[in-house]
Amino acid sequence: MNLTHAEDLPWTTQSSPKGKYGVMRRALSQGAGGGKDVGTWGGGHPFEVEIHRVAPGKMNFPLHEHSAQWEAYYILSGRGQVRGAEGKEGIRAGDYLVFPPGEAHQIINDGEEDLTFMVIADQPQADVIHYPDSGKWLVKPQKKVFEMKAVEYFEGEE
Repeated sequence: MNLTHAEDLPWTTQSSPKGKYGVMRRALSQGAGGGKDVGTWGGGHPFEVEIHRVAPGKMNFPLHEHSAQWEAYYILSGRGQVRGAEGKEGIRAGDYLVFPPGEAHQIINDGEEDLTFMVIADQPQADVIHYPDSGKWLVKPQKKVFEMKAVEYFEGEE
């Protein structure tokens, strides 16, 4: 057994350059000995568990959809909105959300206090994340972001 206590873990902060996006995280899985974005295939845990905190007026990440990863969110405190491909819906403490691969999602704190939630994600060996608003793509575990252009199948091969 690996044991960790959330209050013993530091908050790490991630924000966009202009401050539109911002999230603070407590990495429970890493605190219990797991690796970031490393599942059982790489000696890590089968899922990653984090506590996220989003300040009023912020969004956690740009709208995105995973090709392979499942994510589940349990709202611990605060109010906000979840944005999906079909619009926005209010969320509040006690709500549980599950996003299968291919379902775009984003968390928005439109309340007056921090929006805090637990994120549980499985750890596929590889994942491609698409950002519908910008057309960008992110490949994990390499963590490379790119814009895609269509080419012929054999272009550059001969």
